[in-house]
Amino acid sequence: MRRALGDWNIDLVILDLMLPGEDGLSLCRDLRTRSQIPVIMLTIMGEETDRIVGLEMGADDYIPKPFNPRELLARIKAVLRRTRHGTTTSGDPAAGHTGVLGFAGWKLDLTRRHLFSPAGLVVDLTSGEFDLLVAFAEHPRRVLSRDQLLDLTHGRCETPFDRSIDMQVSRLRRKIEADPKQPELIKTVRGGGYMFTPSVTKDEIAAP
Repeated sequence: MRRALGDWNIDLVILDLMLPGEDGLSLCRDLRTRSQIPVIMLTIMGEETDRIVGLEMGADDYIPKPFNPRELLARIKAVLRRTRHGTTTSGDPAAGHTGVLGFAGWKLDLTRRHLFSPAGLVVDLTSGEFDLLVAFAEHPRRVLSRDQLLDLTHGRCETPFDRSIDMQVSRLRRKIEADPKQPELIKTVRGGGYMFTPSVTKDEIAAP
């Protein structure tokens, strides 16, 4: 895998969890340290805990085996729609979005799909984390349920799996919150979902 990634321009990686030698989770974790390439994980382990672990490692989607090849193809297309820059596909939650959203000193460049910290540094986000942050920033100070967030980030073609939103929120908090254990930007609303608390500005000029 590492040799192929070095030799070719890869659009997406499909990883089986159970592999001889190094397992899929280890490979996914290593991949996330060097690249934001989309990852779909496959495994015969269909338990919710296994799915959560895979998503926490940075996978963009997770499919238990056995599965219909047409479902895998549909999920590949959905992930690619979410991750390709500048696409206008209706299934892409950020399709046609341009400009920069600002909140609490952060800058979210919708055109280049970059997040800039208050210090001006680029913060690495997976495609799922970026789309989730866009959904929050475009609906500030509103309680969004997990179903609403799934619809805003994945599109209706995705199989609902609301715990994936919880994992994405947890990973996003670790990147933008001063104290992820006591979040101030993304608040949990008991029985409701999540709320993005800061005010958001929109600038049509790209971030530096």
